[in-house]
Amino acid sequence: MTSWAEKYRPKNLDGILGNAKAVSELRAWAMAWEKGRPEVKCLILYGPPGVGKTSAALALASEMDWDYIELNASDQRTAEIIKSIAGPASQVSTFSGRRRLVILDEADNLHGTYDRGGAAAILRVIKNATQPVILIANEYYNIEKPLRDACRGVQFRSIRAQTIASLLREICRSEGIECEPEAVMHIAAMSGGDLRSAINDLEAAARGLKHLRLEDVATSERDVKASIFRVLDSIFKGEDSRSALEATYQLDESPEDLIHWIDENLPIVYKDRELAKGFECLSRADIFLGRVRRRQNYTLWRYAAFLMTGGVRAVSSKVRRGYTQFRPPSLWKRLGQTRKARSVRDSAARKIAAHCHVSTSYARSELLNFVGALLRSKKTGAAVAASLGLNIEEIALLTGSYPTTKKVQKLFEDAQKIIEAEQIAMIDRGLKIVDREIEKPEDKAMKYASVSKEIVQEKRQRSLFDF
Repeated sequence: MTSWAEKYRPKNLDGILGNAKAVSELRAWAMAWEKGRPEVKCLILYGPPGVGKTSAALALASEMDWDYIELNASDQRTAEIIKSIAGPASQVSTFSGRRRLVILDEADNLHGTYDRGGAAAILRVIKNATQPVILIANEYYNIEKPLRDACRGVQFRSIRAQTIASLLREICRSEGIECEPEAVMHIAAMSGGDLRSAINDLEAAARGLKHLRLEDVATSERDVKASIFRVLDSIFKGEDSRSALEATYQLDESPEDLIHWIDENLPIVYKDRELAKGFECLSRADIFLGRVRRRQNYTLWRYAAFLMTGGVRAVSSKVRRGYTQFRPPSLWKRLGQTRKARSVRDSAARKIAAHCHVSTSYARSELLNFVGALLRSKKTGAAVAASLGLNIEEIALLTGSYPTTKKVQKLFEDAQKIIEAEQIAMIDRGLKIVDREIEKPEDKAMKYASVSKEIVQEKRQRSLFDF
C-alpha cells in the first residue's frame, strides 16, 4: 500500500509549498540547461528534513520531461560505484534524446566505509558532467568545501504550520475524510515545519476513519515525540545523561531492541576513544540484559537502560549538532534474510530428533553435519533422505547445495522411489496375509481397508533406518 507521503508527492514545481524563491531558482537553472550548458552544472538543495527538497528535484524532472537517476544513503556510494553509475549518467542523455537528471540524496552524509572516496568522485562527476546534477543535504556546511564551491546552494526553509494545515485538509478531502480544523492544525503545529512528518502523522491518525477529530490525533502525539530517531538524537546529542535516559520513557521499544539501535549507530557518531568507551557501556548494559533473561528479574532493566543511554551520552566530550542519518539495526535485516533458511534448518532438525530420539536442540547443534555427510554419500544418501522424510529444501540445506542443482534433485527423486517401493512392499505383504485368512469377497474388501490403515500407522511408528 502506497503511503500518503508518496501518493501526494507533487508532480510539478507548482505543488512545492512554502519555498517559492527556491522553486524559482530551480526553474531558472533548468531553463538554462534547456538552452545550452549553464554556468553552474550542479545545485545543492539544502534545508531541514521533510520540507520538499527531494520532491522538488523529482518534480523538476517531471515538469521538464527529464529522465532521472537517484542515489541515496541506503546505497553504497563508494568512488567506484559513483564512477560507474553516476558518471555515465551525467555525461550521456537517454536514447530518446531527453536530458537525464542525476540526484544524490543526503550528500552531507558521505562518511564511513561505504562512502569512502565518494565526495571526491562526485566532484569529478560534476566537473565532467554534460547533464544536470542535484545534491540534496540537510546541513549545507557538512558538505566538503571543494564540493560546495563547485555547486550553487539553494536553500529550502521550514514550512509554516498554516500552509501545512491547508495541504492536510486537501488530503483529507481527497481521502473522503471529514476533519475538524483543530485536528489538522494540531498535527501541523506538532510537525515543526516538517511536511513529510505531518502527512505521515495524519495518515497514522486518520487511516480507517471517516471523521477525524482532535481527540483522534492526540493519541498519535506520543509517537511523534518519541520516535526512535528522536531518542537516538537525545542519546548522542543531548545536553546531559539525564535527558538521554528520560527520552526513552515514552518510547515503545524494549531495552533488548533499543541496544541494537544504539549499537548500529554508535560508530556513525562516535570515533576513536569515545567509540571504545561507548561500546564498553553497551557491553555492560548487555550483561544486565542477560541477567534479566536468566533470572526473569525485570528490575535490572533500569541499570541496562541507564548504561546504554546516559552512559553512552556521558562518554562524549562535546555536544554534537546537525543532522545524522541513523540506520536501523543491520542484524534485523540479516535475520530477515535468513529466516527461511533457519526455518528449513529447524524442520530438518525436528525430523532428525524424532528419528534418533534426541532433543531438537541437540540434533541442530550436533547431528546436522553428520546427517549432511551421510546424504552426500552415494551409498547412504537416498536411504537416509527416505528414512527421515526430508524434502528437497532440507536436503539442499544439509548438503550445502541449492534445491535447483541436479545432484539434490536426483537425491530427492531416489528417496521418493525408495519410499514408494517400501509402501508397495508393505501393502503387498498385507494383502498376501489377507488372501490366506479370508475367503468371502465382501469380507476381503473390508479386511483390505483395515490392513491398509494398520500399515500406514505401522510405517509412521517404526524406525525405517538406523544410522
